[in-house]
Amino acid sequence: MSFDNLTALKPYLSFFHPITMWILLVVALYAMYLGVQVRRTRLAEGESKKELVKGRFAIRHHQIGSILLALMVIGAIGGIMVTYINNGKIVIGPHLFAGLGIVGLISTSAALVPFMQKHNWVRNVHVSLNLILLGLFGWQAVTGVQIVQKILSQMMMDGAV
Repeated sequence: MSFDNLTALKPYLSFFHPITMWILLVVALYAMYLGVQVRRTRLAEGESKKELVKGRFAIRHHQIGSILLALMVIGAIGGIMVTYINNGKIVIGPHLFAGLGIVGLISTSAALVPFMQKHNWVRNVHVSLNLILLGLFGWQAVTGVQIVQKILSQMMMDGAV
């Protein structure tokens, strides 16, 4: 498959995935904040609970989580596609495996949501998966920066920058 017509876009394509993923890391941290607020609301009593309910944390957490799920899957696919466009192959390595793991974790976590109302242990699994996901995502961000540095070095050597 030839991607000659994308040659002019190649320098920019290389940065779309990492920028998107850094934004999604911030969104994931915000989703975690909302999830913590949902838990606080569920455990609160009296006036404190009434005040927390006004924040609509559960609805916001669910909405942000849904958007995050979609964008993470699309972002992972986009990263693989850009790698293929730039290298003519998929680079098999820890960054790819961690990214695929993240997609699996976020998908599984989202699939648990309908069962969380009736089973408290499912909620605990959901939280645990998301904490693992955030740790893996943080590591993924660091390895992604290393990949971007390699791309920039290569671009400098090729005179593309």
